[in-house]
Amino acid sequence: MLNKTRRLSALAVLTLTASMALTACGGDDDGGSSDGGSGGGGGDSSSMTMIPKSLGNPYFDASTAGAQRAAGEFDATVEEVGPGAGDAGPDSQVEYIQTATQQGVGSLVISANDPAALCDSIEQAQEVDIKVVTFDSDTECRDVFVSQADAQGIATKQIELIADQIGGAGDIAILSAAANATNQNEWIKLMEEDLAANYPDINLVATVYGDDDDQKSFDETAALLQANPDLKGIVSPTTVGIAAAARYLQDSEFKGKVALTGLGAPSQMKTFVEDGTVTEFALWNPDQLGYLAAYTAQALVNGDITGEEGDTFTAGELGEYTVGAEGVVVLGDPFVFDAENVNDFKF
Repeated sequence: MLNKTRRLSALAVLTLTASMALTACGGDDDGGSSDGGSGGGGGDSSSMTMIPKSLGNPYFDASTAGAQRAAGEFDATVEEVGPGAGDAGPDSQVEYIQTATQQGVGSLVISANDPAALCDSIEQAQEVDIKVVTFDSDTECRDVFVSQADAQGIATKQIELIADQIGGAGDIAILSAAANATNQNEWIKLMEEDLAANYPDINLVATVYGDDDDQKSFDETAALLQANPDLKGIVSPTTVGIAAAARYLQDSEFKGKVALTGLGAPSQMKTFVEDGTVTEFALWNPDQLGYLAAYTAQALVNGDITGEEGDTFTAGELGEYTVGAEGVVVLGDPFVFDAENVNDFKF
């Protein structure tokens, strides 16, 4: 059971300074008033702050667009803030959580860069009854986690894809995002277990980290191939990583020789599918993930749910959802993209 009881003194919230707020938001201090709204949140119940792992990532651009679309349906506002690309360290999101707390928002929607490093700042927000939803990547402290899909299903699908593409045998590597990313590490652990149990002829020879930075992921791909000349495939469970790896393979001697799959956005991957660099990859709809996360946060703010197992709520066009064990709401199953369908999607 996740630790939902850790609490810090409300005095810690009061020590947050106005200068911190100005630094984190570039001087924009017109956030929601602490006495606005009538819902169950700590401040302006119609004000939501969305904090992705990093800004400028098309995956998170889509999830924020989905959250904003949802907010328009229940008459709320969403502000997106967060670290820039290449700055997705374990505590890089702390200042943005603290700023939103100072501004008195109704809810926080966070894709966490670390499972524990954000907890002090999250608990400060919870002390003043700000509702906290994580999505995409979880923490040890929140009200509800909106998962893109079941972790086992995500891991299993990626291993199935790479196994099919390399004929069930050979050396593979994993190109991940940040080394502390909760979701990445859970998927990698489950992929390792799946390989050990079901694929004795596939060897995982390396796991490297591109920190969800395009250039670093590109460079890590090059280094992987130089260090492992017999590599048959790469799995990259991150949209930035798989696109960067595909870009490297596309113009290299390894195109058509080294298989690449993982989790990618169709808009980024269609060129690589069309030219044969990549045959299949998987993902869910990040727009829907952000949409569901926003509705979950609003259900908490309104008091419709508390995050307990069995709670139910309606998420607009997506229909009814039930909170599962340990406060988890699951969007659905991963979807496989290939040459026949990759152009049917816009995200």
